[in-house]
Amino acid sequence: MTHMMPLQNTTVVDLTRILSGPYCTMLLADLGARVIKIEQPGKGDDTRGWGPPFVGEESAYFLSINRNKESVTLDFKRPEGRALLDRLIATADVVIENFKPGTLARIGLDYATLAPTHPRLVYCSISGFGHTGPRRAEPGYDAVMQAEGGLMSITGGTDGPPMRLGVAIADIVSGMFAAQGVTAALLARERTGQGQHVDIGMLDAVVALLSYQAGIYFATDSAPPRLGNRHPTIVPYETFPAADGDFVLAVGNDDQWQRFCAVAALGEEPRFATNRLRVSAYAQLKPILDARLRTRPRASWIEQLTAAGVPCGSVRDLREVFSDPQLAARAMVAEVEHATIGALSVLGTPIKLSRTPGSVRTPPPTLGEHTGAVLLNDLGLTRDEVDALRVKGVV
Repeated sequence: MTHMMPLQNTTVVDLTRILSGPYCTMLLADLGARVIKIEQPGKGDDTRGWGPPFVGEESAYFLSINRNKESVTLDFKRPEGRALLDRLIATADVVIENFKPGTLARIGLDYATLAPTHPRLVYCSISGFGHTGPRRAEPGYDAVMQAEGGLMSITGGTDGPPMRLGVAIADIVSGMFAAQGVTAALLARERTGQGQHVDIGMLDAVVALLSYQAGIYFATDSAPPRLGNRHPTIVPYETFPAADGDFVLAVGNDDQWQRFCAVAALGEEPRFATNRLRVSAYAQLKPILDARLRTRPRASWIEQLTAAGVPCGSVRDLREVFSDPQLAARAMVAEVEHATIGALSVLGTPIKLSRTPGSVRTPPPTLGEHTGAVLLNDLGLTRDEVDALRVKGVV
C-alpha cells in the first residue's frame, strides 16, 4: 500500500512557464499534488526549446523542472479552449500563473474575476514586482531581479564586477516562496473554508534573501561591499587554495578557531583570539592563513580538520557532487522512465517528511502527453470531440 502524501487529492491548474512558476508547481507535485500543466498547442513551455543540450528531442532545461506533472495542450484564448479551461478550474483547488500583471485580467482569468464563482480557490500569481506598487506592470527577468534586488552588488570579487549567481536564484526563490504561500493558503482554507490570492513578487523574494546583509545596511546605513567568498562578519570563512585545489574553511566560533590552530600548527596569537578581533585584523590574518594552507593538499587538510570538528569542504564540480554517496543515501537523484528518452536522471526532492513523504513518481511530460486522458476522463468529452478539437488546433 502506498503512503499518503501531504498534498494528495489537491489539483493544481498550472498556467505557468519558464522557471519561477514551474519550479513552484514541481515542488507541489513532489508533495503529492496533481499538477495539470496547460501548454500552448504545437509549442508548449518556452523552455522546451531552450538548448542545447537536448536529450533526444527534449531540452535538459525543461526536463529539470517539470517532473510529476501532466501536460495538456490547450489554447485558452479561443472560446472552445477557454470553456475547457473553465471546466478544469472548476475542479481545481489551486491555479498558479506567472503572467505580467493585468494580462489574465483582460480575459477574465484573474483572481478577482474567478473568486466569486470559486470562493475556495487558492490563486497564486508570480510576477516581477507583484500586483501592487508603482512598478507592478513591469515584467520580471531573473538577471534583472538579481541586479535590482541588490544581490549582484554583494556577489563577486572585491575588485571585480558585480556577478549573478550560477543559477537563476531570483526565479527559483520566487517559486519556493510561491509554493510556501500556496501550502499556507491551503492550510488556512481548511480552517476558514475560503481561498485567497497569493501574490509573489520576484523583487520581494530577492530582497528577502538579503537577511544579514540587509541587517548590516540597517545598522550602518552603508551598502555592504563585495567580498568575494568572504563572510562579512565571520573570519576565517571563505575559500582558500591548498597545494592542489581550493577548499572552504568555515570557522564559525572561537572554539573551532582554537581547534583549527592546533591542526594548522599556528601558535596562540592574542590578536586573533576572538572572532571580533579576527574580523578587525583580517588584512593581517589572511596572508598567514594563505601561506600555511598552501603547504598541503586539500584532502589532507579536510581529513584532519573534519576529525578535529572544524567545518570545511572541497570546492566540487557537479561530477564530484553527484558521485557523493551521501546524495544517493538521501535519494537526491532519481531515475524515471521517460516516454521518448527512456531512463532519465532527475533531481530528488529535498523535503524529507517522516510520515507523509513526497516522491518523484513520473517523468517530465512530453508536449500534450496527457491531453486526451484529461479531456476524456476528467471533462467527459468523447473521442470524436477530442479529435475535432485537435483538427481545429484548440488542443
